Amino acid sequence: MNARIVVAAIGLLAAACAPVIEGGPPMELPPGLQETAQLGSVIVSSEWLEAEEDFSDTFSDEVGEELARCMHGTAPVDVRIHLDRLDRAGRLETLLRGDGVHTLSGTVEFVLPGPDRRVVGRFPVEVATSARGRIGGLLGDRQMMVSEEFGRAVCDTAFGRNPRTRGPHNATGG
Repeated sequence: MNARIVVAAIGLLAAACAPVIEGGPPMELPPGLQETAQLGSVIVSSEWLEAEEDFSDTFSDEVGEELARCMHGTAPVDVRIHLDRLDRAGRLETLLRGDGVHTLSGTVEFVLPGPDRRVVGRFPVEVATSARGRIGGLLGDRQMMVSEEFGRAVCDTAFGRNPRTRGPHNATGG
């Protein structure tokens, strides 16, 4: 695990911490930064999410892994994420119905490191991913699936690229 991503767990552990984001209207990353950005630190905050205790670690790992794949430049950029909502399909419901959906939403800001911490990109992210059928819904890591999908959506929105090829080599298979 990348040591810079460890900071992400700190913000999410506090149940009612203030958002780490500055807030404001959506703004795209400047085109030059889309090609030169390198993942700096990831900081995550949330109000209250109904999740297992290890959600912050899982989220940090998965989102950091996805961002490291699409931010392959040399100019460090920090990422701040405030999560608003997490809904995971229930295991019993998924088993009975044959499938379910996990959703996660929040706001992402890209910030230049340094004393002024200037925000250079901001946008909302909302994802939904399949529970992967009865077996996936019963045995799958719901937090990993939705966190990976969130990281992938950040890459697609900010950089216009999916960091992974489609296939069974990852939690969401896509």
